[in-house]
Amino acid sequence: MRHPRTIMSAVAGLGFGLAAALGTAPAIASAAPAPVAPPASASAVHAAYTSHSGSHESAAANKAFFEAVAKSVAEKRAAHPGAQAVTIVYSTANAPSFRSEISSSAQIWNSSVSNVRLQEGSNADFSYYEGNDPSGSYASTDGHGNGYIFLDYAQNQQYDSTRVTTHETGHVLGLPDHYSGPCSELMSGGGPGPSCTNPYPDSNERGQVNYLWQNGFAAALARSGS
Repeated sequence: MRHPRTIMSAVAGLGFGLAAALGTAPAIASAAPAPVAPPASASAVHAAYTSHSGSHESAAANKAFFEAVAKSVAEKRAAHPGAQAVTIVYSTANAPSFRSEISSSAQIWNSSVSNVRLQEGSNADFSYYEGNDPSGSYASTDGHGNGYIFLDYAQNQQYDSTRVTTHETGHVLGLPDHYSGPCSELMSGGGPGPSCTNPYPDSNERGQVNYLWQNGFAAALARSGS
């Protein structure tokens, strides 16, 4: 897919994973709607798709994102204590160019794990955004129940867009980056290079997500003070 291009302010951050907040985006010179900048937060933690520009694996950032999402869905879990799967609601309102890739990403995760389910809807637990950023695509959270995924136009032309989106969504589900991994490992992100198009988590990644959302959910809430 070829996406429209805009100019957004740079972020300090990791590449394919969690990143700091963006500035505002100026109007674009095409008929496409102008991207909406993600919410700014001085305390945001982040992780990115590629390891360039000084990015690195950030266990703290990944942990913060998981705990933020866990806190956000706590009320739903309490309302349905017998439910096997936790439902995480997402919004694509600010990433219309990537709605197809986001839908595919949700379907991949929903068919891969059983203890958590992704669903598009209102009152979202996290949102997707789109635009231009030299750091590439990333997931970001302020650690207080607010998180988002940013999808960079240029990077999604260079790399397989569904893999990028599914990888970033993996951070929402609690998975860290592992850039040195093989293409068969989703969370290796851009490490294997642009020729890698695998959008599916491997068995270890699937097992880790199921474990986190079955056994780690309560612990995450306890740490976040919910």
